[in-house]
Amino acid sequence: MMVQNKKMPLEEFLEIRKEVLRHWKTGTHPDLDLDRAVQKLKNLPKEKHFAHKLREAKAKGITLVQPRAGVARLDEHIELMQYLQDEGKADFLPSTIDSYTRHNRYSNAEDGIQESEKQGRSLLNGFPAVNHGVDGCSKVLDSVKVPLQARHGTPDARLLSEIIHASGWTSNEGGGISYNIPYCKKISLEDTIKYWQYCDRLVGYYQEHGVELNREPYGPLTGTLCPPCISNTVAIIESLLAAEQGVKNITVGYGQGGNLVQDIAALRALEEQTNHYLKIFGYKDVFVTTVFHQWMGGFPADESEAVALIGYASTVAALGKATKMITKTTHESFGIPTKEANAKGLKTSRYITNLLKDQKTPDSEELLDEIAQIKSEVDSLIRSVVKAGKGDIAQGSVKAFKDGIIDVPFAPSEINAGKILPARDIDGKIRILEFGNLGLTEEIKEFHHKKLQERADKQNRKKMEIQMVIDDIYAVSMGNLVGEKGE
Repeated sequence: MMVQNKKMPLEEFLEIRKEVLRHWKTGTHPDLDLDRAVQKLKNLPKEKHFAHKLREAKAKGITLVQPRAGVARLDEHIELMQYLQDEGKADFLPSTIDSYTRHNRYSNAEDGIQESEKQGRSLLNGFPAVNHGVDGCSKVLDSVKVPLQARHGTPDARLLSEIIHASGWTSNEGGGISYNIPYCKKISLEDTIKYWQYCDRLVGYYQEHGVELNREPYGPLTGTLCPPCISNTVAIIESLLAAEQGVKNITVGYGQGGNLVQDIAALRALEEQTNHYLKIFGYKDVFVTTVFHQWMGGFPADESEAVALIGYASTVAALGKATKMITKTTHESFGIPTKEANAKGLKTSRYITNLLKDQKTPDSEELLDEIAQIKSEVDSLIRSVVKAGKGDIAQGSVKAFKDGIIDVPFAPSEINAGKILPARDIDGKIRILEFGNLGLTEEIKEFHHKKLQERADKQNRKKMEIQMVIDDIYAVSMGNLVGEKGE
């Protein structure tokens, strides 16, 4: 049956749930009894509820900070979380999930845990939450004083979602599009949308029983020169899919592009249009916040330069009034950071957001024009998706990717057309050089080409060319935003 954007009936959800839980331990495990889980979540102190803390931050107009982090061994992971809380002063804590768990390879994850125990250090690139189960995940929550979120990249996160929420973790990152197209090669988009409809229906079930959980679509997508209109459109679509299943607290994300004005414009447009489209589609009681992801591209190897990039990102997040920011570290160019480097990244970020919390960005003509431009592009894409699905946003999303109406640059998925090429204009704003079949109007395409031609002229390039794209990909790690003309 073709995927549709319709709320999953409770009977169907419970029937699928039996199959989801069938492979976890044997029989019906008491830790995953829904009534018991609801009561556990209701008994959590407010300071451990993601939704509550986001509402407070939004009311105060401040930007909270959250790192990425996760290791294989339970005790070591707890130590890491406590360090980032106490030394890094994190407002929220993650548990970045390991790659085996992301691909439902739990036996491999178990082997990784065992080998990690033997070696005395983590041999996995994250926390294997499914293998540690409700007992282990609950111990992590009990050991800290702030809310916990699962951050991962899992196409089929149904079992993972069951376990983390039953353990008292009050937020889950991801979505059927954003955890497929940028992460996978051959997984069906219809399947991943259905899997994440289950994850959202689970959150909707808790909501119906008096527990508000937060859901966060993954904003940056591939994190490399992603035009704001594309990432914002995907975030809005995933918000609509989540809201249909009963989710009432959604955090839409955006990854730093690099140009100060465009990034602030994108954040503002994202929040405004998410609320706009939720109301248009009939979801009038969803609380929306934003999350800003610090630079996701190549990082400079020099520590001082990396600190500067982290500081710049924090400035954008604060001035853009993001409710939350995902931080980076000075070790990004080397690999998995130490807990000390992670805490330093948090402290750097927090210091700057505190300095700027009472300051506002003036509504300049450039800013307002960029907001209007991004909104017009998102409107064009959303209209194209709705038309492709004959009014159904889920069906429209599947067809839109198949036909290239939505196209994510540099994504590995075979579902993705991969025909668009982004590049920066002379100011560093991300524009589109090659459009493929992207669902944008001719007027919008002319605007982008005009901006890129201006750059080509000023850099004495013979024409708009793919070399601009290549130059831009490496520019930030070399200390520039706009790629310089290669010889």
